[in-house]
Amino acid sequence: MKPPKHILPTIVIAQFFCTSLWFAGNGVLTALIANLDMGASVGNITAAVQFGFIIGTLLFAVLMLTDRFSPSRVFLWSAVFGAVCNLLLVWGSTPTSILISRFATGFFLAGIYPVGMKIAADYFDKGLGKSLGYLVGALVVGTALPHFLKWLTALFPWEYVIYTTSFLALSGGLLMVFLVPDGPYRKPGQQLDFTACFSIFKKADFRAAAFGYFGHMWELYTFWAFVPFLLGFHAKEHGLSLFRVPFWSFWVIAVGGLACILGGYMAHRWGTKQVAATALALSGICCLVSPLMLLFAPTPLFILYLLFWGMVVIVDSPLFSTLVAHSAQPNIKGTALTMVNCIGFAITILSLQAITTLTGYVSPYFTFIFLALGPILGLMGLFSTRKKV
Repeated sequence: MKPPKHILPTIVIAQFFCTSLWFAGNGVLTALIANLDMGASVGNITAAVQFGFIIGTLLFAVLMLTDRFSPSRVFLWSAVFGAVCNLLLVWGSTPTSILISRFATGFFLAGIYPVGMKIAADYFDKGLGKSLGYLVGALVVGTALPHFLKWLTALFPWEYVIYTTSFLALSGGLLMVFLVPDGPYRKPGQQLDFTACFSIFKKADFRAAAFGYFGHMWELYTFWAFVPFLLGFHAKEHGLSLFRVPFWSFWVIAVGGLACILGGYMAHRWGTKQVAATALALSGICCLVSPLMLLFAPTPLFILYLLFWGMVVIVDSPLFSTLVAHSAQPNIKGTALTMVNCIGFAITILSLQAITTLTGYVSPYFTFIFLALGPILGLMGLFSTRKKV
């Protein structure tokens, strides 16, 4: 039975509204820090939301919250508390209060991003790849949002962005709880099992899907973080004083949203695992050829190269989540998705730290070769079992 037509658009809109807490907050950091004269705290503020998300997903997974309780209600309350924590940026005026606000916002995003995928999986058994393609596509556009907000905060006080994103989060939570009841494929867990989030890795097909996702995450967020650097470095090397780095940064990241949607349709035709593996391989190739592009590519070719990389680096994300959902036991599907997200985002922090450290020892021309380590290990993990995923 096909779900009502409003289900998928509602999930996508609610997810985008609520994850604006994550990315729009980053967009106002420059103005916020300038107002408070916080200087060196920039990195800590940015990392706080990531650590909050990791701790939140770990706790949500261990307690099996999305499998034991209604996912829509978990989504709602996470949106409510996340919106309140986001408002602490306006109400608080000390470095400590701002760090607490960003950490707490990240914590409650654990009840939004993976839970949104769980809700989609409860409605779309067949065609889940296409559904998650739309879902992750909206998230990708949200990721690009801070680059757009650099322009927006020049027109409005930064507090207005915080008020708006908190309002959007509340709206998204209400949309989900009123318009998207528990799906027909939901099988709630019967009892709390503290070992469930670890025992899921005993299944070979689940491990293959998860390891592919982990390799993908090693590359993804570090690439996104360094897009402005890559564009700025190219502009400096070519003497392009009027080059619009924020403009092209937005498009290099945002084009991945379209890629996620197209990838879902491609997976429906050629197979989820095959399309995910192809995208992972292509993004790995982009890492390996980065020295050639930085050294020799003219500006039009360099921009096309980054746009292509921006597509293939993310297109496999909803596909790996689809493989994870299909290979997990139905009664712990939410726990499985949340745990894989937890480990994946922990890997992004390791990758960011590793590449940032390398920039102090290795020429920028060759630094991004090391991102290929993720796709290589991810492909090895994905095909470590012959069992069809």
